[in-house]
Amino acid sequence: MLGRILSTYILIVMAITFPIFFVGALIIWLLTILFDKHLKLLHYYTCFWASVYTWAMPTWFVKIEGREKYKNNSTYMIVSNHQSQLDILVHFRLFLYYKIVSKAEIFRIPFTGWNMYLNRYIKLVRGNKDAAKKMMIDSENTLAAGESVFIYAEGTRSQDNEIKAFKPGAFILAKQAKVPILPIVLNGTGIALPKWKMNTEGIHRIIVRVLDEIPYERFANLSVEETADMVRQIMIGELARLKNDMGHV
Repeated sequence: MLGRILSTYILIVMAITFPIFFVGALIIWLLTILFDKHLKLLHYYTCFWASVYTWAMPTWFVKIEGREKYKNNSTYMIVSNHQSQLDILVHFRLFLYYKIVSKAEIFRIPFTGWNMYLNRYIKLVRGNKDAAKKMMIDSENTLAAGESVFIYAEGTRSQDNEIKAFKPGAFILAKQAKVPILPIVLNGTGIALPKWKMNTEGIHRIIVRVLDEIPYERFANLSVEETADMVRQIMIGELARLKNDMGHV
């Protein structure tokens, strides 16, 4: 019962605040578009907007670790594991600058989806080869412009919160752009808001941990598949440590 009440509460908060925050985003976009070519101010505003909902949920306790490992003057291919639809909100709590690759359905949500367009985030249409090619081109152009790109390397949410096989896209991009890979591992979101559910039960600790960057030189001579497997093994090991630190699986 409490879970349903809290879920209803956060949905009401979102419904009330989405239009208000979008007006703020639109104002920032209009005022900064001519001199902020990377739209950094708008992105950080979006980080704040997204963070409001995890701050507002009294049963979600989010801890951020390793944020200092992100170098503001670097361009990264950022990859993370994916446990829940809650992940995007939680990752915005990092307040790191990037362009996120997100499924097209998110862009269709009123206000938040429109804000995704304003930010020039990167849209992915699943199951469409032409759209996938466009996503890769958009990501290549983003990296070439000196902007980090964020991709959920598994391509979809894990059903058991373990890290599944990685799609090759992020690693093709990292090798082509010759940029370092910045792995991020999170845990707890899959239990806080399980896949296919809009209901949250109980009190949940969520941890997001930024790992050491993997310089291009470390995978320059590896194949895409070898690079993906190397990064995945690093992240699997870190997820195990994270679960141990949290005292649960």
